[in-house]
Amino acid sequence: MPTSLHSGLAGLVLAAMVAMPALADGLKDEIAPTGKLRVAIAISPAGGAFWSTKTEAGYAGVPVDLGKAMAAQLGVPVEYVVHQNSGQITDAASKGTWDVTWLPRDPERETKMMFGPIYEVADATYIVKPGSAVTNFATLDQPGFKVAAVNATTTMRGAIAHLKHATVTGYQTYDEIFGLLRSGEIDAFALSRDQLNKMAQKIPGTKVLDETFKKTVTAVAVPLGHQQALAFVTKFMTEATTNGTLRKAYDDNGLKDSQIRTE
Repeated sequence: MPTSLHSGLAGLVLAAMVAMPALADGLKDEIAPTGKLRVAIAISPAGGAFWSTKTEAGYAGVPVDLGKAMAAQLGVPVEYVVHQNSGQITDAASKGTWDVTWLPRDPERETKMMFGPIYEVADATYIVKPGSAVTNFATLDQPGFKVAAVNATTTMRGAIAHLKHATVTGYQTYDEIFGLLRSGEIDAFALSRDQLNKMAQKIPGTKVLDETFKKTVTAVAVPLGHQQALAFVTKFMTEATTNGTLRKAYDDNGLKDSQIRTE
């Protein structure tokens, strides 16, 4: 092989070797600018594929496990940035306080962050207070009826659009609404059916309505403009759905009986 050709090939190989770490560093600069992967989570005893919980050892939940696996793939430590609900996570999207999150997607949020693949589809409905005579949407949607939702969430926006006569009020935490429902201070609570079924087991006399007013989709998300990060988290979630990572996160967080719904 001529010396000039050999030198040219060696140069190309060297350039490729230099470019690969540079690309990786560029991704880390965007997705983990502090040297840690900051995962935004929302804390609640509601459980499910979106909410996380506080434990003696730290935090638990599907987003917690996915964040840990993503950080390991990036080769950086994970740090959890705690919020009370998905609305607070959305409000912080432009503040540079978190790098990745998993939360319900809707058109309003698509103006504030970029979403990757959907990993859960939930049916939203209402649970009514103990002893209520409400049996369906028509009997709930009456003047004077008070319906609660977690503030600034896709479910709250869906309930406001759905109910024409009942009043929908947003509260910051699941715990607060739980207490109001148990004491009968509100008539109903809008949330996903799976979570409301669990709530019904804890508050005797409540009833989860059979109808569905909205399908809520949950997906991975990054702040606006983080194109490299979006490409990475999209690839990560696509692989997690097929390689068992997502299934294990479900199983380890009390969702063994829940199917992974991507559409």
